Amino acid sequence: MSKKKKRKSNNGISNLSNTILSILKKERNQAFNYKQIAAKLGVNDASSRNQIIKKLRDLQGKNEIEEVERGKFKAVINTEYHTGILDLSGKGTGYVICDDFDEDVFIASNNINKALNGDEVEFYVYKRRKRGKIEGEIVNVIKREKTEYVGVIQLHEKYAFVIADSNKMYKDIFIPINKVNKAENGDKVLVRLEDWPEKADSPYGKVIEVLGKPGEHNTEIHAILAEYGLPFEFPYEVEQYANNLDTSITPEEIAKRRDMRQDLTFTIDPKDAKDFDDALSFTVLKDGLYEIGIHIADVSHYVKEGTVLDDEAYERATSVYLVDRVVPMLPEVLSNNACSLRPHEEKYTFSAVFQMNDKCEIKNEWFGRTVTYSDARFAYEEAQAIIESKTNEIPEDVSLSGKAYQADQKIADAILKMDELAKKMRNKRMRSGAISFDKVEVKFNLDENANPIGVFFKTSKDANKLIEEFMLLANRKVSEFIGKQSPKKTFVYRVHDEPDVSKLANLQGIVSKFGYKLNFKDRKTTSASLNNLLTEVVGKKEQNLVDTLAIRSMSKAEYTTNNIGHYGLAFDYYSHFTSPIRRYPDVMAHRLLQHYLDGGKSANEEAYEDKCKHSSDMENLATKAERDSIKYMQIKFMEDHKEEHFVGVISGVTDWGIYVEIIENKCEGMVSVRDMKDDHYAFDQDLYAMIGRSTKNMYQLGDEVVVKVKNTDLVKKHLDFNLIGKYENE
Repeated sequence: MSKKKKRKSNNGISNLSNTILSILKKERNQAFNYKQIAAKLGVNDASSRNQIIKKLRDLQGKNEIEEVERGKFKAVINTEYHTGILDLSGKGTGYVICDDFDEDVFIASNNINKALNGDEVEFYVYKRRKRGKIEGEIVNVIKREKTEYVGVIQLHEKYAFVIADSNKMYKDIFIPINKVNKAENGDKVLVRLEDWPEKADSPYGKVIEVLGKPGEHNTEIHAILAEYGLPFEFPYEVEQYANNLDTSITPEEIAKRRDMRQDLTFTIDPKDAKDFDDALSFTVLKDGLYEIGIHIADVSHYVKEGTVLDDEAYERATSVYLVDRVVPMLPEVLSNNACSLRPHEEKYTFSAVFQMNDKCEIKNEWFGRTVTYSDARFAYEEAQAIIESKTNEIPEDVSLSGKAYQADQKIADAILKMDELAKKMRNKRMRSGAISFDKVEVKFNLDENANPIGVFFKTSKDANKLIEEFMLLANRKVSEFIGKQSPKKTFVYRVHDEPDVSKLANLQGIVSKFGYKLNFKDRKTTSASLNNLLTEVVGKKEQNLVDTLAIRSMSKAEYTTNNIGHYGLAFDYYSHFTSPIRRYPDVMAHRLLQHYLDGGKSANEEAYEDKCKHSSDMENLATKAERDSIKYMQIKFMEDHKEEHFVGVISGVTDWGIYVEIIENKCEGMVSVRDMKDDHYAFDQDLYAMIGRSTKNMYQLGDEVVVKVKNTDLVKKHLDFNLIGKYENE
């Protein structure tokens, strides 16, 4: 008897009730008979059809489905459906982010139902909480977030599979043999999803590009760009259009502009900069006033709406700054030549010109198109040398030429006065509640083959802050000029909402482990205590961790036509106006400003809001690609240091292991709990710690430990450490 039951069970269709319900709920406006359901399940034998017929009657008896016409059934819909965005974990489970709920809705792996990370999905929520969480089931994919994936292809005789690099892609992608696009076994490829049949375990796709061999430098860099849908070259027609532009400076065009070629003008940029999209001019006026011009490359003069050049710039929306290269928004003829404010060249510019006194009070402002001439180019290090020495002497170790020289005295005096004014403006911002995020940037020294031979940290000094303050001034005043007009005018704002209370509470919980306290009573105390925290951690082992956590506690800045102000800068009005070579929103700001200066009516708000959302989305993708390239280069750097011991700070603790950031080079890797052999360790969520069951050894967030490289994986961008032990500082 038991054998018969077992045989019957083995021949049955597993989980048939839920499968039928899933089919009927997914297409709940359509009625199905048993033959159609069998076809969706990919079965056609008599036994399977009989099981389906019987199960349909069972479900009808339980009032879970109804017979709407003879032999045709629909699901009984007695639940409410919601839509949201799926955020998948590497484990295959996920959460749906939905405005209808105060918390994210947990989705178990068996209820994902072919949705992928980032998809817009339709789902319903179970009546009872499970696992202490709101839990639901996805019934329909409304819109795929992405359809292209990077991975490694495995060829078989009649088909292939691509194993995606992303740990959030939980299925291998099936490729018919006629769609492998000449890829060889083991190649890294870009694939596009084409279909996911009802009965198929994996999605179907085709190879659209062969990127190269895994682990090779160019392959991995191109793979990073491809993963986020970012291009690495311009289409031929766009290059041709740009190359055929008239980039000469003509008397006819000069006559339409304010001529500021006689004003003392200079640029301050990084040593290795190739494009200079902003310059400053300085003139001493009567009555203790200074006229300071912020001059921005007039990109919109060349990039006209409705052209292939503008279409390409809009699609890119931003330049992408990878470790070893820049993927520009505009072709080189513009970004490095016509729109670059190079020394001793006349350029078309869009300017914000202010007259201010020693108290930084603005007495007059002017906005419009100009023509300028840059008298000199400075690296940040050169300007910093002037600020620190208060002379015009440039030492050879910081000069662009590598030779000591004396800068023009008038320019040196201008830099010193503008530094003085910039510090006053910065102090005023801080008193108003601005937050000072001077996060350390990781940079690499690369050899001629783009191999990392050293790591260094880029910090912001007075010269950087001088430029920053005057760019902030231009951005704020342009935004204010349009934002205060009546009737209201459509404009592109850069906004930053107030921080999330729960994220601030989480930040407090973590930094308290290091002995810091925060005060969230009101906006001013929040800003003040965050600034105190960021100042106190400077130079300490936990600085990068605290800086990162503080930034994560903030809301994300974004582009929108709906101005809510900028919390982090403490500005009521703020836009991006100063970098049109590398940011499309700045191009839009230039166009709108000129349109309103010419007396034009308010632009279409809905159209510009769509452009703002696209720009924010592309900025987010570019940021992810930039982070991936840094991670890739860090792992490449650590490949040559496998035998060394490093002191690091525990930067994260999870139930699968601890993350450690090496102090001397900021490279972060993971120590798996499975490799912590001296005890059985368990994750304590409240203490942010891993605690040994027998020894009670504790490895806590912020602890200093000694690690050694266990494994470097350039393809997956994983860095694994072996834990040597706690660092004993003698």
